[in-house]
Amino acid sequence: MPETDTKAAAPVGYNLVPPPGWDMIPLREGTNEAIKRIVDRSVDELPADIPRDDLSKARMELIKRLKRVARQARETRAMDLHLPVARVDGAALPASFIVSEPITAPTVGLNSGLILSSLRPDASQSEEVTIDGATGFRVDGTAQPDTDRDVEFSSRRVEYLLQIPNSAPRAWLTISFSTVADGRPDSEMADLLVDLFDAVMTTFRWSH
Repeated sequence: MPETDTKAAAPVGYNLVPPPGWDMIPLREGTNEAIKRIVDRSVDELPADIPRDDLSKARMELIKRLKRVARQARETRAMDLHLPVARVDGAALPASFIVSEPITAPTVGLNSGLILSSLRPDASQSEEVTIDGATGFRVDGTAQPDTDRDVEFSSRRVEYLLQIPNSAPRAWLTISFSTVADGRPDSEMADLLVDLFDAVMTTFRWSH
């Protein structure tokens, strides 16, 4: 009988269950199509008595904003952008999360603290996690305003750094959540939105 290759293959992607009212913009391909879908749905939900000119302006402004957000996410090596599209009390939730392109990090002879510091040298609060068989870290902190990227306010930032099973060379997947909440990264609203993201991460599964 031929010898059987028992080495498991690395996953080719991921699946997760987003919160209700959220959508995803892929950044490798299909970006413009996804933006158009989101904009069309958002405009359809506006009151029917809005003048046509105002609808056109709203459509163009939303397209412009989403393209800017997608471009900024792509510049950080993101491959997927997840964001809320349904309005809550007339406003969109000030939150989003991205799934980044896999990154490699030296692991031979390094302890977990050194691995984390090589991936996130600015990490403050962190804990080890295991999700769908993958070990990694959950990092919680605050990002400061960044005028170069039109970020005016501090934001709460939570990241999951997961070691991709059976990857060679050893690679890591990063899922990064960010919210300005109500303007205070340590507010109750920020904590609730972080809890929502943590709940989403319990649904994360590798795809093969």
